[in-house]
Amino acid sequence: MRLATWNVNSIRARVDRVLAYLERTGVDVLAMQETKVKDESFPREGFEALGYEVVTSGFSQWNGVAIASKVGLADVEHGFPGQPTWGDPGAVEARAVGATCGGVRVWSLYVPNGRDVGDPHFTYKLEWLDRLREAAGGWLQADPSARIAMVGDWNIAPLDTDVWDIGFFAGRTHVTPAEREAFEAIAAAGYTEVSRQHVPAEHTYTYWDYQQLRFPRNEGMRIDLTYASPALAASVTDVVIERNERKGKAPSDHVPVVLTIAD
Repeated sequence: MRLATWNVNSIRARVDRVLAYLERTGVDVLAMQETKVKDESFPREGFEALGYEVVTSGFSQWNGVAIASKVGLADVEHGFPGQPTWGDPGAVEARAVGATCGGVRVWSLYVPNGRDVGDPHFTYKLEWLDRLREAAGGWLQADPSARIAMVGDWNIAPLDTDVWDIGFFAGRTHVTPAEREAFEAIAAAGYTEVSRQHVPAEHTYTYWDYQQLRFPRNEGMRIDLTYASPALAASVTDVVIERNERKGKAPSDHVPVVLTIAD
């Protein structure tokens, strides 16, 4: 089975590219983030025409996650247990959707950005990650043999070499000790970040800002990552970062990261 994760940065703006990618590669499951569309407006017809079932979680033009699968889509959950709220009044945002696809429990995750260090959204980001760690730890306690993939845009660069210039990011989000500790805590809960295992090269990125010629200059960030449970991590045979998807007409600012999973 091949499982891809991709922050598409608006599915309506990018639907032709996404469908062309699916048709060309035939990946079995695609977890999408930042779909930026309400559930009723998601362009699911094109996915269904290619043989994919689709589950979406989108409440507005912000955030949004989805999973498209041609190997089954069962036991759907919108949000993980304990997911914190944001706003006034507080509401659970469309940042997490889970489904079982081909025997793998797939979670498509769009971790809060954090905005600025000291911003309430930064505190929300850390709480969100802590609650995810609690939920993920509980899944393994309930079933140590579970095949779980938590994929998506984590909005964290775990290592200094996951950004083009760590000096540029001094005092900014995505690289702070607090964010990195929250990210590593999920590993302490029993999970392995498998994309690093299979693509260990430094300064290998999954995101490039549209501004300042970041892509031509290869000034990117590695923030699209996959945490796998022990049973699943042992089955991952390959990981590919599809850098070429950042090229061409109207690309997303992120690219797909594809896992190959043995039966």
